[in-house]
Amino acid sequence: MRKSILSVVLAAGALALVPTACDKMNHANPFLEPYDTPYGIPPFDRITYADYEPALEAGIKQQNEQIDSIVNNPAAPDFANTVLALDNSGEILNKVEYVFMALVESDNTSEMHELAEKLSPRFTAHHDNVMLNDSLFARIKAVYDNADSLQLSPVERRLTKKYYDRMVRSGALLTADLKDSLKSINQRQSELSLRFTNNVMVEIADNVIYIADSARLAGLPAQTIADAAALARDKGHAGEWAFTATGSTRLTVLSGADDRELRREMYETYTNTASRGNEHDNSAIINEIIRLRQHKAQLLGFNTFADYAVAPVMAGTVERAENLLMQLWRPAIKKVDEEVADMQAWVDAHDKGFKVEPWDYYYYAEKVKKEKFDLSEDDVRPYFVLDSVVRNGIFYAAHLLYGLNFTEMKDAPKYNPQVTVYDVTDENGEHVAVFMTDYYPRATKAQGAWMSEFNSSYNYKGEVVRPIIYNVASLTPATDDTPSLLTLDEVETVFHEFGHALHGMLTRAPFHSLQGTNVDRDLVEMPSQINEHWALVPEILKNYARHYKTGEVIPQDLVDKIIAAHKFNQGFMTTELVGAALLDIEWHKLSGTTEDIDIRAFEKQVADKLHMPSMVQFRYRSPYFKHIFDNDQYSCGYYTYLWSQVLEADAYERFENEGPLNRRVADDYRRLILEAGDTEDAMTLYKEFRGHEPTAAALLRNRGLD
Repeated sequence: MRKSILSVVLAAGALALVPTACDKMNHANPFLEPYDTPYGIPPFDRITYADYEPALEAGIKQQNEQIDSIVNNPAAPDFANTVLALDNSGEILNKVEYVFMALVESDNTSEMHELAEKLSPRFTAHHDNVMLNDSLFARIKAVYDNADSLQLSPVERRLTKKYYDRMVRSGALLTADLKDSLKSINQRQSELSLRFTNNVMVEIADNVIYIADSARLAGLPAQTIADAAALARDKGHAGEWAFTATGSTRLTVLSGADDRELRREMYETYTNTASRGNEHDNSAIINEIIRLRQHKAQLLGFNTFADYAVAPVMAGTVERAENLLMQLWRPAIKKVDEEVADMQAWVDAHDKGFKVEPWDYYYYAEKVKKEKFDLSEDDVRPYFVLDSVVRNGIFYAAHLLYGLNFTEMKDAPKYNPQVTVYDVTDENGEHVAVFMTDYYPRATKAQGAWMSEFNSSYNYKGEVVRPIIYNVASLTPATDDTPSLLTLDEVETVFHEFGHALHGMLTRAPFHSLQGTNVDRDLVEMPSQINEHWALVPEILKNYARHYKTGEVIPQDLVDKIIAAHKFNQGFMTTELVGAALLDIEWHKLSGTTEDIDIRAFEKQVADKLHMPSMVQFRYRSPYFKHIFDNDQYSCGYYTYLWSQVLEADAYERFENEGPLNRRVADDYRRLILEAGDTEDAMTLYKEFRGHEPTAAALLRNRGLD
């Protein structure tokens, strides 16, 4: 989930036009007036590059004035005149930030990158000024301290405590000089994070593998070959084929290319990203970020940044997070040994005469999978048409479980012609949310998939605002001959991100800061991961999995193979993920580091400590580990993907026991998890749904690691 800046795209797919002198005279900044659009969707076709900076300045000015009103209110601090007033402040700034921050990774043009470098530090500085405002904190603290006498409701107490804790964690209790130090740290981190992310994107785009001999393309899909030819042509190498280490291309080459040298080149191109000793090497940036985070944690009274990061969430302590990871790590690395042995046996049996190396893993995993289960991606792709996965898969499941209906809004504003917009309604026809999908790759779109919003929910004392939620991904595009045909992994990505979207769309929390996905970081991935299960529920699967040519429902024997193979290669997948989570924690357990750390040596030290199998690399090496170095959202928090998987595996067992489409169970899940947001302690809500605290047993069973 996560993210992002906007370059507005018009119907032809071009960038928003820069206004002429005449246009500028007649152009009203869309951010500075009410949106005259259905459900308040941003009027993307009217937004220009030139609108962001003045709107940001106007938004900062407005919120500063609103905070001055709160601070200078002669009435005694109470919930309405202080906490709620703060939560509802900054309307203009929010409008700018939703668009600006939401789409930087969807359309990272040079113009938008320049805007990000210029404006992101201003967002950071303004946030610090709010969170470190002594007079504002004094009023928040007064409400917090007098919650009993003010007779705050439980949810009002929750919001008050959230602001109090947030401001304390932002440095509200520090002396003036230490606050200045903290502001400097935050400002520098913002600059470094932008550079880190840009280096990764430049390195992925600029490090190209050129192939001149068509024989080396054996094993690759026709569309991948065609895309490589087009890229080579665009780069001045007509007649050749060009590959970069973007997500879908990298995995296609590693799993399908018969040419072992091409697989090695792809593997090494990717794993050397942003660590080649050139101007885009992230090693120095990582070292500085780590030092800044150590300093920040110590200013705020914590021994390490790891302690600071984990303190406010479900895990509570670094030790508890590590203990969970090690419950998964030990059986996972044991399983890797078995998986590698199977691959080596296949290689030996086919007279290949070499030892399997890391760049062989995906390729020979496919060979073993085909041999064990008689199953390959080519068998299932024809049944997974993206449009059907969406309309007859995720939407159908949401209708059965939650009574939701999705109607396309063909004339709604869009930030790109590839976007589809839906009006989401309940069983009574009442508007629930706006939902947008943006599923196809673009040259300026970052790797990965995520969910975010263009407007948040509000539901207090009769005033109701419903959210605008979107999903972004870069899935296999359509070709001249076929619609978009997905791999099983891509199908699960669609279900995963839609789980986040449901969390955002169905929220009924009363306040902006408690709604939707504004929950503990180690709970936020649970709704997305549990939603993946419905991809293989027979009634759902057979509703969306139909052959793109014949309309034939996916045969039961193929379904049986998919289910049988679902636990295949889970040792590797789990080791990759847990290894990255443990590497993240080790970085942030450092304390008092003053000299630069050799990145590769540090990673090897962590791998050796864990007895990590030589065949497996961390899912992300540090120089391109964007989750933990491009902002603080997942720094010392990558483990939360695993924590959430423990929660979802344990929680889904209730659906398994009582029926995966049991409406009574779905109603409980909707009420206690999807609608509740952060209105109650996450573990309290979880236990009310499940009946007990979660254990790792269900996840180990699901992955065949028990």
